[in-house]
Amino acid sequence: VPKGWTIYDRHGRRAMEVEGRKSHFSTSTASPNTKDALTGDYHETRVADIATGARVADALPNIDFVMPMGSSQDVDGNVADLYEFEAVITNTTKPMVFIGYTPTGCEYVFEMAAVVAGGQDRLRERPFVMLYPEAISPFVFPREVVDRIFIAADRFMPQVPGATAQPGATAPMTLAGTVVQVTAESLIHISLAQLRKPGCPVSMSGNVGILDMATALMAFGAPEGSLGLAAQAQVAQSFGLPTWGLAGSTDAKRLDAQAGIESTFGIFAQALAGLNLIHDVGYMASGMACSCEQLVMGNEIIGMTRRFVEGIRVDADTLARDVIDAVGPGGNFLAQRHTVDHLRKELWQARLLNRQPIATWQEAGQSTMEDRVRDEVRQIVETHQPEPLDGKILDEVQRLKRDGEKEILDRLGKT
Repeated sequence: VPKGWTIYDRHGRRAMEVEGRKSHFSTSTASPNTKDALTGDYHETRVADIATGARVADALPNIDFVMPMGSSQDVDGNVADLYEFEAVITNTTKPMVFIGYTPTGCEYVFEMAAVVAGGQDRLRERPFVMLYPEAISPFVFPREVVDRIFIAADRFMPQVPGATAQPGATAPMTLAGTVVQVTAESLIHISLAQLRKPGCPVSMSGNVGILDMATALMAFGAPEGSLGLAAQAQVAQSFGLPTWGLAGSTDAKRLDAQAGIESTFGIFAQALAGLNLIHDVGYMASGMACSCEQLVMGNEIIGMTRRFVEGIRVDADTLARDVIDAVGPGGNFLAQRHTVDHLRKELWQARLLNRQPIATWQEAGQSTMEDRVRDEVRQIVETHQPEPLDGKILDEVQRLKRDGEKEILDRLGKT
């Protein structure tokens, strides 16, 4: 199994190195509900919401790859992946990860991706899509999941194992035992893929989902989730294999202090742990809703975190001994060329955090973080124009979507 791989964008430009301790962040996915980008109300997820989520993600500099933000409830679930792929690919140039709801759907998604890339060989050389097949903990690999593993392996497309082990429910109550199980499940997935096509790219990954025993819901903000994933990442890193994280999520229902605390903790902890592909920035309400507001706030948190993880560069220029000597006792560094040269490189620039004096903030209307995030979301939705697909490519993608829908529904006797 390769020790990592390169992911490209829609145009075949290098976008992410999935290896070592390099962290890349993505949207949330697969929830049945959406917190509306403009009204803030909750409703069932529609294909249009997934398109909006991709467009918002396209505008955010710290969101590196995109997953469909939800599971569409306004089309047949057996063919929803075809609609969701089109919604994402037409609203962002960034790489994407998709789940695939049926093996046939996966085949059609890869066909559509090949059309966008310029052919199957070009897609294999410069992949911009990754598959996320989810086995069922503990140790259940349904035939249709194995089929999806094989479909990605046959095409040498990167795939990310994603079984969710819940301590005390579908895994041992102890985190150490859960890591043992996640490791074993990911090794089964890797072995299946390698037996099918030796050398195909697969990460060594899974999810650690914390079951709140009081509510019987997944606690996406629980610290044990990040701790378990960090431990699993240490195991995978000892093999030199890529990893999968889950951060930027909250159990809160609105963009409040809880949402900020939980999403910040997960992003910071998992970036420090060196997890590679960290998804689910934007989850709210215990994973039951995707939110562009949470995604936009997460983008700000990722920026802060990256500045911290980057650390401090130490060399003759940054040690600045000559500048210190030149300024001397009682001076200041505001007028020094050294300050101008390093200002923007050394200091992270906040976009949404408020650093104004009290009086200025009061005069401006006393906005909250939630207010500023909503304004940012609205501005992106109303003004950001993703780079469009070529018309002929879009026509072919839509034709494949229609063909795939007909084939899948015919097999199920639904047409």
